[in-house]
Formats: sequence, structure tokens, C-alpha cells
Amino acid sequence: MLGRVTLSEPDMTQRPMHGSDTGPEFDEAWQAQVLGMADRLVEAGVISRKQWAECLGEELRRAAEAGAPDDKDTYYNCVLTALEKLLDGSGNVNRDELDARVEEWRQSYLATPHGEPVELRHGS
Repeated sequence: MLGRVTLSEPDMTQRPMHGSDTGPEFDEAWQAQVLGMADRLVEAGVISRKQWAECLGEELRRAAEAGAPDDKDTYYNCVLTALEKLLDGSGNVNRDELDARVEEWRQSYLATPHGEPVELRHGS
């Protein structure tokens, strides 16, 4: 676990998971990163705000219907799933490419000694 990561910027009170007066709090760095990626893709016009809201809403509904707890883990897993689906559907990244990159990260993680930073060794 990387510890608690807190992002602070003036407009953070309008962001999801607002945890305090200083901005949202994340339990893991990837949680901040996945929301940041989604935000950048919306800003760049790769996905629309409507697509993002609808896809994330659908993932949250599916999780609730499956009996998942209403907590941060469920929320961020839904965020990740929604982002992956939208990227696959956008034509910018297909499912096979995404799965291959996930596997590259998994292999790099498994090959990294405990306490060392994980580095993606492309093509390894």
C-alpha cells in the first residue's frame, strides 16, 4: 500500500469523493490516477462528459445489483472498469492492447523486489 494520497487544488470541492476542506482523499495512488486520466480524456474530447457519466453510472448500478458494498473500493473499481470500456469503445485502445498492458504491469510487479518501485519493462 502506498499510503494515503491527498490532492489539493482550488476547484477540488467539485470533484467526486470530496473528503475534507483540502480536497478529495484517496487510499491508493491509482485511485487519483484513474480519475485524472478520465478527466484528461474528457478534456481532450476522447470521451464526452455524458459518455463518462452514463458508463460510470451503469457500472455503479451493476455493482449495486451484484451486492457489492457501497464503499471506496467498489467506487474506484467501477471507475476503472468504466474507463477501460470507454477506451475500448473509443477506438483509441482496444481490449487486446489493454489486456496486454495489464499483463506487462503484472509481470513487472511480480519481478520487482519488495519495496522497490515497479517499472514497466515494455516488451518484457
